[in-house]
Amino acid sequence: MKVPRNKWAEADHAHAWHPFTDQEIWEGEEPLVIQKGEGSWLIDTEGRRYLDANSSIWTNIHGHSHPVIVEAIQRQAATLCHSSYLGLANDKASELAEKLCAFFPGALERCFFSDDGSTALEVAFKMSLQWRQQNGQEERTGIIAFENAYHGDTLGAASVGGVSRFIKGYGECGLQVYRVSGLEDLQALPAVVVDTASAVVIEPLIQGVNQMRPWPKGMLSELRQWSERNGIHLILDEVMTGFGRTGAMFACQKEEVVPDFLCLAKGLTGGTLPLAVTLTTSEIYEGFKGPDRTFYYGHSYTGNALGCAVALANLSLFETEKTLENVDRKGAFLESALLKLPGVLEIRRVGLVIGFDIEGCGRKFCRRLREEGVLTRPILNTIVLMPPLSVSDEELAFLVCAVKSVMSR
Repeated sequence: MKVPRNKWAEADHAHAWHPFTDQEIWEGEEPLVIQKGEGSWLIDTEGRRYLDANSSIWTNIHGHSHPVIVEAIQRQAATLCHSSYLGLANDKASELAEKLCAFFPGALERCFFSDDGSTALEVAFKMSLQWRQQNGQEERTGIIAFENAYHGDTLGAASVGGVSRFIKGYGECGLQVYRVSGLEDLQALPAVVVDTASAVVIEPLIQGVNQMRPWPKGMLSELRQWSERNGIHLILDEVMTGFGRTGAMFACQKEEVVPDFLCLAKGLTGGTLPLAVTLTTSEIYEGFKGPDRTFYYGHSYTGNALGCAVALANLSLFETEKTLENVDRKGAFLESALLKLPGVLEIRRVGLVIGFDIEGCGRKFCRRLREEGVLTRPILNTIVLMPPLSVSDEELAFLVCAVKSVMSR
């Protein structure tokens, strides 16, 4: 076992427990302790710089320590960090709710705040199911989901996911779920399943944890038509795809689809603070009014003023920096450059979301990328590249050179 080099690494090995990590392997390695972020780069305690090629688990949008976001944090922290959202409102949450609903005027008109992607999905599932129970549709208790989907790690969200390694041992105890592989399977479901389903949930345009696999073009639009015909709520999990990753502010806008529930997190605050939101319709909202109809769900930090202030700053940067204009161009450049490299088996891309397959172990490949000054994580043998949307052309060229160097070893 290697001896950690500094006090933070020693404390980590002695006391920390990391997510999605084989701790036995982790304890035999020297931890990389990140201490600072600048733009597209992360800097460790030894002063070494690394290109953040997966946006710190798909969260960062405009780069680390962006001055506009830093200023928003400082200004809001000096005013109000948090107050209860139970029976109280705050100015920043009100402003953010109004701003988000404005993306879907007359359609998605209510925001329910929570903390992360998993809870945004939990809110949607619970709202859909409770709405059915108290609005004369008690028979609708099922959730239709897609194979190999990933919707979070809390019990309900995990049970809806379709990746076995994330649900074994407890996920089977969650919601009543019917899984399908695609539209053909969906349309072949027996009437008893369709008639008792409350909602169908999907990651629009591309499945993330399923090795970055895009859906066929037009699939989302067809799914919306099917759900409307059958009176089934459509839940869109845009935790990964939201906030510009696909080239549109939200992936559903690419096929002009408006769901019944839109779940957002990760990029909502530009990759700075935990905050999530579930947008829904006035019809759903109205179904919770009256005695014994309250939605009894919430977190201590629901509607957190500091997080909401940062989210507003994040949204402002899309306008002032015209962030969306270059997403597809940058993604196309990266895809074209990777296609020229020997050893790249297949590339899958939507916007600036890229997964490419290699022979051999993805974990070892990413460890070698780290030696070249690039940080990302694999999904099995798929290497994920999802840098901040603000990444420069020069930084993309650096990223390609690093991949090429590892491929040539």
